Amino acid sequence: MAGSSARQFDVAIIGGGIAGAGLAYFLGQDQRVVLLEQESALGTHTTGRSAALYTQAYGNAEIRALTVASKAFFDAPPAGFASYPLLTPRGVLLIGRTDQREAVEREVAAAQKLTPHARLVSGSEAVALSPALKPDYIDAACYEPDAMDIDVDAMMQGYLAGARKNGVEVWLDAAVSDLAQLNSGWRLETAKGPVDAGIMVNASGAWATPIAAMAGALAIQVTPKRRTAFLVAAPEISGFANSAATIDVDEQFYFKPDAGLALLSPADETPVEPHDAFAEEIDIAIGADRVQTAASIPINHINHSRAGLRCFTDDKTPVVGFDDDAPGFFWLSGQGGYGIQTSPAMSMLAAALINGQKAPGQLQERGVNLTALSPARFNPNETD
Repeated sequence: MAGSSARQFDVAIIGGGIAGAGLAYFLGQDQRVVLLEQESALGTHTTGRSAALYTQAYGNAEIRALTVASKAFFDAPPAGFASYPLLTPRGVLLIGRTDQREAVEREVAAAQKLTPHARLVSGSEAVALSPALKPDYIDAACYEPDAMDIDVDAMMQGYLAGARKNGVEVWLDAAVSDLAQLNSGWRLETAKGPVDAGIMVNASGAWATPIAAMAGALAIQVTPKRRTAFLVAAPEISGFANSAATIDVDEQFYFKPDAGLALLSPADETPVEPHDAFAEEIDIAIGADRVQTAASIPINHINHSRAGLRCFTDDKTPVVGFDDDAPGFFWLSGQGGYGIQTSPAMSMLAAALINGQKAPGQLQERGVNLTALSPARFNPNETD
């Protein structure tokens, strides 16, 4: 099938969100790379609709290890990567009512394994940290003082500028319509023309499972789940602008200050088909009700609403590595709601594996488990 009309690359990355952009940044130093995005802008469906939090007390053990391993990059990115700090102080509270206290205590115990500063705080302490909270609602909280806001746009622009500097080509409006294995790798038919590449990376977010099926790769279910968020006027409460991001310990809602407004969410996880998601009125109403039950945030007008697609594997752990059923097919999918905060570590790991190298030392030191991330865990033919 290979022909002279196809552009030749070492690696073709499908998906221009934070996963694809981060990998292109690290991989472009060693490989000829093309980044293929089906939309007319990068980061459209998930990355650009993120809550933009860096918290080590969020997610399962594999997520937390990747998050901790990413901190060094966030704190000190390479020279010229960004004009402003990627992280700014925020703090995070995982709050609970009296009936949720055991869940709060479990979160504290889990968080302290990687985040020594995480601690249990009383209801009154939580209100001091998040003054919109209603004192009679909250019993206790897990407080992570080192949690940060992430400048997601700066992350994306830093990745893309560095990737392009290393010769990575970025193709927009380049949806992939067909995939075929060649002796030397893969032929990708795109809306911008054919591409031949030795390695193909599935960083396509909500479209990861259909892309894998097109390639004859492992049938790993990556389920897109809609997450709604909306902005309202900030409450006229002293200290709200600097308050901690506040999340229900059972993840039924969250709220945080956002550029002079308040960002609210019902923390919904509604399974949907891959598409350009938008906020549903019912989800906004549910979010408003849940937040107002816990906090004094008047909602007279919705300034803006949005929805993104957070994509999960069945075990809520990302899938990173080469596919057993399709040689040269590499998974970088299922980041869930953690793709931004784990991006540096995940991108460095993926680049190392594609280059045939061991995982970087700082990832091994932080306990990043390659077996737990590998697509082989979904292969029914694998035996222990």
